[in-house]
Amino acid sequence: MDEHVDQQARQHVLAALAAQPKQAIDDDSTAFLRRFDEHFPELCRLFHSLYGPQNDWLDQLTHLVLEAAGSWQERPTDLKAVDAATEANGGWFLSNSMLGGVCYVDRYAGNLDGVHAKIPYFKELGLTYLHLMPLFLAPEPHSDGGYAVSSYREVNPALGSMEQLRALAADLRANGISLVVDFIFNHTSDEHDWARKAAAGDPEYSDYYWIFPDRTMPDAFEQHVREIFPDDHPGSFVPTPDGRWVWATFHSFQWDLNYSNPAVFRAMAREMLFLANQGIDILRMDAVAFIWKQLGTTSENLPEAHTLLQAFNAVCRLAAPSLLFKSEAIVHPDEVARYIDPGECQLSYNPLQMALIWDALATRDASLLAQALQRRHTIPDGTTWVNYVRSHDDIGWTFADEDATELSVNGFDHRKFLNSFYVNRFPGSFARGVPFQDNPRTGDCRISGTTASLCGLEHDEVPAVERILLAHSIIFSTGGVPLLYLGDEVGQLNDNQYMFEDGHSADSRWVHRPRFPADSYAQRHDASTSAGTIYAGLRRMIRVRAASPELAGTRLIDFATGNRSVLGYQRPGANSTILVLANFSDTPQTVESLTLSGFAPDVVNILDDVALRLDRGITLAPRGYVWLRVRPQ
Repeated sequence: MDEHVDQQARQHVLAALAAQPKQAIDDDSTAFLRRFDEHFPELCRLFHSLYGPQNDWLDQLTHLVLEAAGSWQERPTDLKAVDAATEANGGWFLSNSMLGGVCYVDRYAGNLDGVHAKIPYFKELGLTYLHLMPLFLAPEPHSDGGYAVSSYREVNPALGSMEQLRALAADLRANGISLVVDFIFNHTSDEHDWARKAAAGDPEYSDYYWIFPDRTMPDAFEQHVREIFPDDHPGSFVPTPDGRWVWATFHSFQWDLNYSNPAVFRAMAREMLFLANQGIDILRMDAVAFIWKQLGTTSENLPEAHTLLQAFNAVCRLAAPSLLFKSEAIVHPDEVARYIDPGECQLSYNPLQMALIWDALATRDASLLAQALQRRHTIPDGTTWVNYVRSHDDIGWTFADEDATELSVNGFDHRKFLNSFYVNRFPGSFARGVPFQDNPRTGDCRISGTTASLCGLEHDEVPAVERILLAHSIIFSTGGVPLLYLGDEVGQLNDNQYMFEDGHSADSRWVHRPRFPADSYAQRHDASTSAGTIYAGLRRMIRVRAASPELAGTRLIDFATGNRSVLGYQRPGANSTILVLANFSDTPQTVESLTLSGFAPDVVNILDDVALRLDRGITLAPRGYVWLRVRPQ
């Protein structure tokens, strides 16, 4: 877009703003105009890139800015204060004190009041970030765990109300805890008001989705796109009641939005700003890889998907500048990294690290994980990873085949092994996972299971506890925001009764979404129990991490241990470095003194404050790990 078009657009939008009913000239309106001056050129460029060929692009952009200005006027005063503080200190989420937790409201706490009642426990744990899984209105029982959204402005009545969510956000913030919710913006439920109107034949809302009168275009698109949920339906399109065909990447009741229509962008920007004004601090941007479609492509990870995210970001900088985005992209590691940027998604899940922690536990070989940390851990300044051992979702083996080949690992065969291992089909496996979307035709499969069950806590208690703590030692020390699926910190097991719950029988992921494990929480301070051992071990990591400035941010330097079973890396600080060594073997392993000779011999393991000497080498217990504060020789 040339400078002339930019200036013309700017004058057009400013004239429209000036024509609005007069607001008092106060600090708030001045702040909006200041941010308009700063961010409008980028928003204009991005919007024009997406919609410039359409005759009404400038009118659409003007309405978008007017809607943002209206949202800013409605923004509560306390949230405007948060905006000001964030603009002064935008890197708060890079702190080594950050600790995330994630849960389903109903399964963990019953309802929003129940979540509020757990704030004292969240503070005991050290939580600074709470992700509540989808809690908005969704069809039951076929809600896909809340990811089939029927309204972005109504809380599921069984959980509470929007007023309760707003009050909870404020109380969490007062206790130093940021609130995270999902923004499901690739699709809506087929029961959303927009979808109902589209199904009724309303042309305006039919254009909100990818709807075609017959199979001609669906067949053309499906030449290149892949099946995501083959157990639900083949291909990417499903029939509507009136015989048309609508794009449904995931479940048949989740209709994909058509972002080639600028009215859809505006509508979703309004929903996003509405949520920001309820006190949401971070939006988890769901299924970012799929949001832009283009004939003749896979319709995944297209350049326009990034442009959309950047444009949404620019809108938020105008009307909710403290709001952050977290990307959810379970795709090739190179593609994951492309969504991470201060102007796109400031936080990102780290699915590669998660998958390769499980790989290292199964193989007792940390080579793939070490390679990933060396090659793929670095991300732009002002961004951070969200590191997790497991989430609400299945585990997919997202490593790059080309990376595996360098280590003489065949990607296809290795995935088959991992799938077999984690569902206890491999001799000697410790895991008790469950297959998800097992596709014999393609060989594709993913894994369900809680951390404790995947580590074998049901039948192999002591080694399982050690595996659980070893896995978490990595997410707490590599750099980023460590995220716990709440209940895992006390060793919750699989819920094998999930299949008897209405709407859950066909989705094995419910096996690792158990209800609040009250008995395990009651044992969390009892060192004689597995729950107590796990909880104490994690609390120790949380405290030590918060007291170790070297562990802030994401900067990491690899460290070759000379032992395939022992992972090593360095977290450099201003005056010292934390050297992490982690043994994935079931036998003691030694890192030789020569390997460690670049450091001064006297060190301290900061996890237990025990002094060690590197000139004697370091021997790690089976599944053992140390965080050593070291200095150069």
